[in-house]
Amino acid sequence: MHLIEQLHRNVRTIAMPSAMVVGALLCRPIAALETASHQMITPTLIFLMLFVTFCRVSPKQMKPSMLHVWLLLFQVVVCLGVYLVLHPFNEIVAQGAMICILAPVAMAAVVIGGMLGANVATMATYSLICNMAIALVAPVILTFTGTGECTFAQILARIAPLLVGPFAAAQFFRFVFPKLAKWIGDHGQISFYMWLMSLLVIIGRTTCFIIDLHNASVSTELWLAFAALVICLVQFKVGRTIGRRYGDPPAGGQSLGQKNTVLAVWMAQSFLNPVSSIAPTAYIVWQNFVNSYQIYRKDQEKLKNQPRGAE
Repeated sequence: MHLIEQLHRNVRTIAMPSAMVVGALLCRPIAALETASHQMITPTLIFLMLFVTFCRVSPKQMKPSMLHVWLLLFQVVVCLGVYLVLHPFNEIVAQGAMICILAPVAMAAVVIGGMLGANVATMATYSLICNMAIALVAPVILTFTGTGECTFAQILARIAPLLVGPFAAAQFFRFVFPKLAKWIGDHGQISFYMWLMSLLVIIGRTTCFIIDLHNASVSTELWLAFAALVICLVQFKVGRTIGRRYGDPPAGGQSLGQKNTVLAVWMAQSFLNPVSSIAPTAYIVWQNFVNSYQIYRKDQEKLKNQPRGAE
């Protein structure tokens, strides 16, 4: 095994937990830097890493399938079911749990899915379908379950630049600069390190939000964090189970389990009880622990299946 490849593999194993710890410890400077940039650091990093990933995807490869239908159906039906079940006991916990399921797939899920061996075209297709579909149904659900009116335009304005922009730019490069696009796609591992930087910023902002939140009881916060943990594990498991039926467990798991938590936190704070945003905030931590574990398992499988003498 080449030294650089071995170093990259070792770094990936501990990178996400390390980024979360550093982000939490340096939350105030990170939050100040993000504010000074007018909240542009994270969107820029997400745009760039999706651009790198989409350089590997041709529009001809992107075809909707029944896998996408079942994943989307799960999100819409189960989010309403969970809300109705939990609402009689605690409305805030019900809202927090609901938003963790309703939130569309994270833009970066394509990056992590590719590292886990998922079909990138399958995930890119679902990323487009899911985010557009949630932009359509979320206003109805959030108006019904929340405290204010939510519109399609409000949500679309949040997701469209980071949904359509990187894909359009990547296809432009594939058409005009095919060799450069191929080189970028062949060096897709750089997108992982951009994701780490965005994760560090997200965790820093998240930590500040939790520290500055004073109007929630400790028990409610704990229930919201626990609900997010359960939902996170269930969605990754169910997603992989559905994906396995269609020959792509990693794509199913990441498509259902890895959420656009930045959008989820915004929706909770804007249209639900703001305290409910603790659930998607906690989900950020849980999903990245799951991702770290999956990457570790994937790397161990590669080492196990590697021919002797390759090192």
